[in-house]
Amino acid sequence: MSCVSDTHSSRGLNLAPASVEDYRDLARKKLPRQLFDYIDGGAFQEVTLAANRSDLSRLQLRQRVLRDVSTRTLSTTVLGEELAMPLILAPVGFGGMFAQRAEVQAARAAERAGVAFCESTLSICGIEEVSAAVSRPIWFQLYVMKDRSYAEALMENAAAAGCTTLILTVDLPVVGQRYRDVRNGIAGNISRLKRLRRGLDIARHPSWVRHVAIGGKPLTFGNLERALPDAKVPGDFQRWIASQFDPSVTWDDLEWLRRNWSGKIALKGILDVDDAREAVSRGVDAVIVSNHGGRQLDDVPSTIRVLPAIADAVGDQCDVLMDGGIRSGLDVVKALALGAKACLIGRPWAYAVAARGEAGVDHIFRIIREEMRVTLGLTGVTDVKDLDRSALVSD
Repeated sequence: MSCVSDTHSSRGLNLAPASVEDYRDLARKKLPRQLFDYIDGGAFQEVTLAANRSDLSRLQLRQRVLRDVSTRTLSTTVLGEELAMPLILAPVGFGGMFAQRAEVQAARAAERAGVAFCESTLSICGIEEVSAAVSRPIWFQLYVMKDRSYAEALMENAAAAGCTTLILTVDLPVVGQRYRDVRNGIAGNISRLKRLRRGLDIARHPSWVRHVAIGGKPLTFGNLERALPDAKVPGDFQRWIASQFDPSVTWDDLEWLRRNWSGKIALKGILDVDDAREAVSRGVDAVIVSNHGGRQLDDVPSTIRVLPAIADAVGDQCDVLMDGGIRSGLDVVKALALGAKACLIGRPWAYAVAARGEAGVDHIFRIIREEMRVTLGLTGVTDVKDLDRSALVSD
C-alpha cells in the first residue's frame, strides 16, 4: 500500500485521473485482487516498499524566484539515446495480464512520448511482437538462467529485433518472500477454498475477463514459449523460477554476457557503492540503482537514500539511473538533483495500462511531463541537465 496519502485522490469519486495515485485507485477497481496485489505489493512486511516513497517525500525542493524560466528543457541523453524526458518504462513481468497485449500498448505510448521502453524476460507479449509494433528500438531485460543456451537465444532474439540496450537484473538470484502473492495463491500452493474465492473475485471483474482473459490471448510467456510451451500464466511461473533462475551467477558471468551481447549493458539492482564500482570495473555502461521496487530483500535502504553516494562514486564513469518509488515529476526532479541521469517507472505504467489501456499510459506521460515542467519553473531551473543538489533544501 502507498505510505503517502493523496488527499486529492479520485477514489470513490467520478473524477478524471490527475495523478499516478489516481491511476493506482482505478487499477485496483479494474483488476482481480491477485493481479493488483502482484503489481502493488512488496516483500515481507513491505518496509522497503514504503521507504521508497516516504524517503522521496521527505526531500524538500528549494523554491527560487525572479528567474527567467520561460523556456524549460526536459530532453536528455541516456546510453547514447536521445530521450524527450528522463524516463524509461521499466520491465514489468506479467504485463499482458493487466490489459490486452499491455506491453505493446505501453511501447507505443513510450514511442509517442519519446522515451525508452524495456521489455521483460517475463512479458506476456514476446519481444518480436512488441518491437514490430514500434519504430523506436526497445530495450530488453534479461534474467540469467541455468540453461545458458536459452539465455543466449533470448539475446540473439533481442538483437535481431533491433534492441539497443540490455538490462541485466542482478538482484534476483532467488525470489523475495512476497506475502501478498502467497496469500493470493500466486506463490506456493493454494487451497480449494482460496481457489474458489479467487474464481469469484475474477468473476466480479467482467471487463478484465472480456478484454484480457479472453481478448488478450495467447496468455503465455512470450519470450519463453520454447522453454514453457504449455505454461499457464501465472501458475507455472514459480516452478520455472525454481528450476531456471541461477543463484550461482557471479561478476565473472559479465564476461559471458559481453561475448553474447554487443550493445549497451546496464545492471539493475545496484544498492551498494562497492557493487557500483565493481560494475564499472567490469565495463558496464550504466548502473540502475534499484531494490526491485521493494519486492526482493526487505529492510534494505530506499533507492533515493543510496543514490547520492553511488552517483558520486561512479557517475563520471557511467550513466546512473534510478528505479523505485517514482510517482510524479517532482520525484523525477529530486532524483536527478541527487545524481540520476534518468528514472525508470514500473508500477505507474502498469497502473495506467490496467486502468485505461494505451490512453492511460499516454496520460501518465503527459502528467509527469507537466509536473516536471512546473517543478523546474518553480525551482528556477531551465534544463534537467543542470539539476544538482542545489535544487534541494540541505539538512
